[in-house]
Parts: sequence; structure tokens; C-alpha cells
Amino acid sequence: MRTVRALERHVARWPRAVLDLPLAVAFLVVALLVGRQRPPEGWQALDAGSCALTAAANLAVAARRRAPVTVFAVVGALWLALIVTGYWPIVDAGAVMLAAYTVAASRPPRAAALCTAATSGLWIAAGLSNPYIDRAAVIAEAVVAPLALWWFGNAARQLSLRNTQLTAVSGQLRREQALGARRAVAEERVRIARELHDVVAHHMSVISVQAGLAHYVFASDARTARAALGAVSAASGEALEELRRLLAVLRVGPEGVGESPGDGPYQPTPGLDRLEETAERVRAAGVRVELEIVGERRPLPPGPDLCAYRVVQEALTNVIKHARPACAAVRVEFRPHQLFVRVTDDGRDTVPANREPSAGHGLIGMRERARIYGGTLAAGPRDEGGFEVRLTLPLQPGHGRGTTGNDRDGR
Repeated sequence: MRTVRALERHVARWPRAVLDLPLAVAFLVVALLVGRQRPPEGWQALDAGSCALTAAANLAVAARRRAPVTVFAVVGALWLALIVTGYWPIVDAGAVMLAAYTVAASRPPRAAALCTAATSGLWIAAGLSNPYIDRAAVIAEAVVAPLALWWFGNAARQLSLRNTQLTAVSGQLRREQALGARRAVAEERVRIARELHDVVAHHMSVISVQAGLAHYVFASDARTARAALGAVSAASGEALEELRRLLAVLRVGPEGVGESPGDGPYQPTPGLDRLEETAERVRAAGVRVELEIVGERRPLPPGPDLCAYRVVQEALTNVIKHARPACAAVRVEFRPHQLFVRVTDDGRDTVPANREPSAGHGLIGMRERARIYGGTLAAGPRDEGGFEVRLTLPLQPGHGRGTTGNDRDGR
């Protein structure tokens, strides 16, 4: 199969005359063999002059793709000369029909119609020049045969145009896919660099400090050194887990570079401990925020902690954009094996259109964040009005123990 395709590509690079010249020679051989037969009554047998006309008409077919209309005119004129001189016209009929088909297959319908009509006229003229031929049969043949040639030629022309358009569209699609792939790779590199910095910088800082402490007190305080080495082991394990989660799902998409205009792209990873700061900024923007933390509050791995914080941040930002001055409520619930976050707004003083979920990247980004850490995110309008975002993240048991919190921040 590969050999056949390679041969086809090699033949496609040949000049058109190289492909059409053997066809023209074949038509000439057939015409001369037909001319050797005894012609019907009313027509002369071929002689040297008529053979020269036949050779010129059939060999001209070799240039049919380069100049279809010109070749048809030359072949038609030579055929007409053969008819006028009284020679058997069937000898050159094949060359005329091939030239007419080529015009219909490669030129606009107007030129094809003119050549088809000329073919019919020459056919009728050939029939009327012989009184022994049935004129009704000649006229029928002169109408049906050229129309059939035009029909098939026009179908071939339309197919060629569609193939050309399809090739162009396919090429454009391949270029766009390649461009999109390069853009996705570039954005993903930036994305991975940011996330790697967040994860590696935090854990390596912890490891560096604890390792230095263990080295400093190794000889004088073995208990403290063992505790420091345990912290190093835990931090390195969490770092490896975060790296596996990050590289398991490649994400492509823009992300904010900091919490304030002056922050750079490599700021320390924020978490749920900064919710109060975020709530204060949202309140300053004119949205009342109620913050509630339920359950046994405990330290979280940086990844889920950042995910939950970003979801709350994005949800409150959407309230500012689409529902201000509505009242928002943030509920963070620490469950034994899950972290549940819900952000709602009452949707007061907003038009119904603002209650529809946005088609932008905010919700898509939140869902992708949740998916990285095996969680789920649901968002949509509430029956009683407003909008709701719900995030559920699975947590491994025993990630530290903190104080029991049922803290509720009022208005």
C-alpha cells in the first residue's frame, strides 16, 4: 500500500504533457485503425491528406490540460475540415469528444456550454453531409452524446473544486491545530512553572529549615533532631504527592499572578487562612460577606488549601461583578474525610440575566482546580434567587490536628 501511494505521489509530479502524450498516441492509433476499414456509403476512405488531418487532431489532445479551449478549437476545426472534404468523420470523433469533456471538466460552465453546443453542431453537420444517413438518429445522437459529455465533465469539475477546497480547509485546520498545540504547550509551561514554584518553594523551605535545625542540635539534643527529621520526611512526602497530582493532569489556562497589583507571579501560596483578608476586600467593594468555618479546623496540604481559597476568591469576585450589592455567604466545613465549601449570594437588586452562569473561564478554571485534587465543583442559580458554588475536596485523614473552630464572622 505504501508503494502504491509513493508511486501515485511520484506520478503526480510529472508534467501533464508526459501523462497526456501516451493517451494522444493511443487515440491516434485507434483512429488510424478505424480509418483502414471500408467507410459507409457516402464517405471517402482515408488517404495521405486525411491521415495528416487525423494525426494532427489526435496528437493535439496531448495539450488538452494546458489549454483546453484552444485544443478543442483546433480539434474541432480539423474535424470540420475532414467533414467538408467528404472523409469518414467517425475517425476523429473520439478526439473531439475527449476535447469537449476536458473543457467541461476544467473550465467554467459558460465555456463548457459553448463547446458542447459546437460539438452538437459539428455532429449534425457531419450527419447532414451524407444523404444516406438517418437524420433523426443523427440529431438525437448530436444532442444526447455531447450533453452526456458535459454532464460527466461538469461533475468531475465540481468534484475537483470540492477536493481543492477540502485540501485548503484541511491544511488550514492542521496549521491551526499546530498553532493551538504550540500555544497550549507554552501556556502549560508557564502554568507548571507557577505551580511548581508554589509547591517546591514552600516544602523546600520547610525541609531546609528543619534539616538545618537537625544538623545544629544533632549532638546536643537528639529528641529535637528526631522531630526535625520527622518534619523533613513529612514535608518531602507531601511535596512528592503534590508533584504527582500536578503532573497527572495537564492544565492550560490563564491564572492571576497575585493578590494585589504589586504582587509578582511567584508569591507564597495563599490558603484558607487568608479568607478573612479576602472577605474584607470584598466588603470594601460593597458586598456584605458572612464567613463561617465549621468543624475541626486543621492544616491542609498546600494544593487543596490553594484550590479551596481560589474557588472562594473567584466566587466572591463573580458576586462583585454580577450581583453587587447582594449579600454573600461563605461556608467552609471540615468533615472527617472531606472539605466542603459553599459560596452563595442572595441576588438582590440584580437583573435575571445576571443569574445565568458565565460562559467565561472562571467556572472552567474552578472545575479544573477541583479535578486536579479529585474533587467536584457544582455551580448554578438557586431556586430562591441568587447563585451558588459548591466545592467538595477529598482529604486524607490525619493531616494534622488544630483547634476546633465554629467561627462565624458577622457582617
